Amino acid sequence: MKFSGNLLILEKDSQKRQSLETIFSFLGLVCQSGDVADCLSYFEAEDSNVDFCVLGDVDSLEYKKLLKDHKDTAFLLCTTNCKEDLSTCSNLMGTISNDPNYDEIISLLHYCQSFRTMRKYSKKSGDGAAALIKMLVGQGKAITNVRRLIEQVASTDASVLILGESGTGKEVVARAIHELSNRKNKAFVPVNCGAIPGELLESELFGHEKGAFTGAISAHEGRFELAEGGTIFLDEIGDMPLQMQVKLLRVLQERQFERVGSNKPIKADVRVIAATHQNLEKMVEEKTFRQDLFYRLNVFPIDTPPLRDRTDDIPLLVQELVNRHGKEKKASIRFTQRAMLQLMSCPWPGNVRELSNLVERLLILHPNEIVDVDDLPVSYRGGKLEDDPYAERMALLDSFSVPLPGDEVQEDFDVEEADSKPIDLPPLPVIEGENDMAQAFMPTLSPEGINLKDMVSNIEINMIKQALGQSNGVVAKASEILGLRRTTLVEKMKKYGIVASN
Repeated sequence: MKFSGNLLILEKDSQKRQSLETIFSFLGLVCQSGDVADCLSYFEAEDSNVDFCVLGDVDSLEYKKLLKDHKDTAFLLCTTNCKEDLSTCSNLMGTISNDPNYDEIISLLHYCQSFRTMRKYSKKSGDGAAALIKMLVGQGKAITNVRRLIEQVASTDASVLILGESGTGKEVVARAIHELSNRKNKAFVPVNCGAIPGELLESELFGHEKGAFTGAISAHEGRFELAEGGTIFLDEIGDMPLQMQVKLLRVLQERQFERVGSNKPIKADVRVIAATHQNLEKMVEEKTFRQDLFYRLNVFPIDTPPLRDRTDDIPLLVQELVNRHGKEKKASIRFTQRAMLQLMSCPWPGNVRELSNLVERLLILHPNEIVDVDDLPVSYRGGKLEDDPYAERMALLDSFSVPLPGDEVQEDFDVEEADSKPIDLPPLPVIEGENDMAQAFMPTLSPEGINLKDMVSNIEINMIKQALGQSNGVVAKASEILGLRRTTLVEKMKKYGIVASN
């Protein structure tokens, strides 16, 4: 996974500095490190373009002042010696541990790039920017706009209506608004209006007195009382019965309510956030939702985009979900480029919730492995592997990283016709000057057949080990010998459990 941007490393220890530079350079960042005083001068230069900065051990450095003075730069902390409280710094994206792993570094860089994207669209990112980025992962314009709207409305008491399909993260948006508001130290109380029977909803929301109805053996506080001073989140508001809509409207208008079985008014200092996947305007026209309540709730609407409109964010979301579920499962997984492209082409009717479930399933099925298209559930392969007559050639293409002739797109290609007749596959290309090697990859097919996948894997393992032997264990040199990118070779070595030894 590659990143872009200019990274400044502030660290007095040369060995640690070199290690950090190696890690971040490998991931595609342009790194600047060296003498601390010289590096600090980059911030003051007129043409300064420091996107990210790693703060290590630096003598006499005022960390907090540096972060406050350069609010457009995303910072990562890489020291345990900082005694200052940096929790209020909106541009501190996280802390690098003493022994960081790949997933940790990737996640932190995602946060940094998301911060840069937010600052590009808005220079008003508040103190909750870092928390907001971690709650709503992504760098696309759609999710960046959602974060911007959350920042704008969070500090007010305005009612918010969150619209979007199921699984798009409407409750996450609601919690983000609460966490960035002045009410964050009070309760956040979610209520699913569609999951509570209509005859019980009034008691759940407003509470009841002892003896108010059969079975009310004691007084009961409602959700509005529990949310006093905080936020109540009314999910699936479109499922609320009409008679309850009238009572909710009164609470919004008068800021008070009464328990069931009581006529004593109770003041309600509660912020109301509602959400629905339904079209409330259409429901108003059909008279299944009150127009006056709709306008009361729709003070500040926020649309959560479906995952199919955020395909560029899928790699970031997958990495974040792998980290979250991986901590619980004590495992991790990686995805090949083909698998990731396949996921990006899926329709995702269940949106982020569906993606989260898939990642959790794959962590159980393939812990600490590399997931390819073959490892995805059939419903996520789009039928391509089963239906594509060129599937075996694609496997060879991935294995050898050599383009095969005849792979051009044929506009008049008929899949059904292709399935009904034998496929005439062209021979593998012979590399000029390497006829003997090319011939070695073309064994005679016996009548009993062969396991092509195992054969290709064995060839790869053998060639990788030979290349590492010729290069004395230097991976970069071995990748040149094999004609592969270094990152591709590293992934293959991990896949086969091959360790470079000097």
